[in-house]
Amino acid sequence: MLASLDRDTGALRKPSPETTSDGGGIPADIDEATRHHMLVVNPPEHGRLRRAVQAAFTPGAIKALAPAVRAITDRLLDDFVRPGRHEVMAELAFPLPIAVISEMLGVPVADRDAFAQWSHIMVDGAARRDELPAAQANLIAYIRSLLAAKREKPAGDLVSLLVEDGRLSDNEMVSTVYLLLLAGHDTTAGLIGNGAYRMLANPELWQLLRDQPARIPAAIAEMLRYDSPVQLSTHRVATEDVTYGGRTIPAGSTVLISILSANRDGRRFDAPDTFDTTRQGSSHLAFGRGIHHCLGAPLARLEARILFESLLTRCPGLKLRAGFSPRWRPSILMHSLAELPVII
Repeated sequence: MLASLDRDTGALRKPSPETTSDGGGIPADIDEATRHHMLVVNPPEHGRLRRAVQAAFTPGAIKALAPAVRAITDRLLDDFVRPGRHEVMAELAFPLPIAVISEMLGVPVADRDAFAQWSHIMVDGAARRDELPAAQANLIAYIRSLLAAKREKPAGDLVSLLVEDGRLSDNEMVSTVYLLLLAGHDTTAGLIGNGAYRMLANPELWQLLRDQPARIPAAIAEMLRYDSPVQLSTHRVATEDVTYGGRTIPAGSTVLISILSANRDGRRFDAPDTFDTTRQGSSHLAFGRGIHHCLGAPLARLEARILFESLLTRCPGLKLRAGFSPRWRPSILMHSLAELPVII
């Protein structure tokens, strides 16, 4: 473990008093360390930050990751396929993307459970307000120690390459790793969980995808449209008064744009509230658009495709547990199931 865990108990430690703000919120230095990544800046800074990691997400680089993703998936399913009760979110949806992004970044296996705990707290946000400052402080401290470890002993992973490249400042590197860790797993977990639920809730679709696995990529596209794992776009700020829909948005106001709503727009999609995996040529906004289009979109699709292919093959009789009613995580950021209980 590089930092921020109690070595005896494994419990998360609270930030030390000297780093905690007087108001009990996020300490200033921790907040500053999260404000220099590509998602929250405009050109030319945006392009410079994106280029620093873009090589790891090219089509060729993602294709090269497929054997590793399949190996991780197989290991997870080796335990999952045992007859009985299982929980998809805890056993598959979260562990797979955590393992993949951790491998890419060079996060040691022993540290991944801690990262997952911190990440869940931050994504849940206001629902876990009391835990948020400690979780964010612990994660930033961990990333700083990870960068220091890679400076001392580079290992060919993405964090090592960032350190060796030397074009980003310390805060820019911390912010970039912070973004990749959070965006690289929680969103994909939501895609996997939401998608598995829609398949299992529709036995005819489950059977169709079992018989015709070539349809899985189209099904994933519809999962992303119908149940986008990200609820809101990056926050915008009105630079001047704007009138929209008969309402005035004053200059300086924060604007929250609903991706979920956009993906159900009846002016863009026929029968927008119908889950239809046969849609042709229907784009969606689950990965954003323009210069901020999600860099990791091909990786998320790859992970979901491999997991669903394997799940359909190895667990053909998988079913939702009787009486299951979907319960969504209390997050303003993510649209993701809190749990998905199943039975084999």
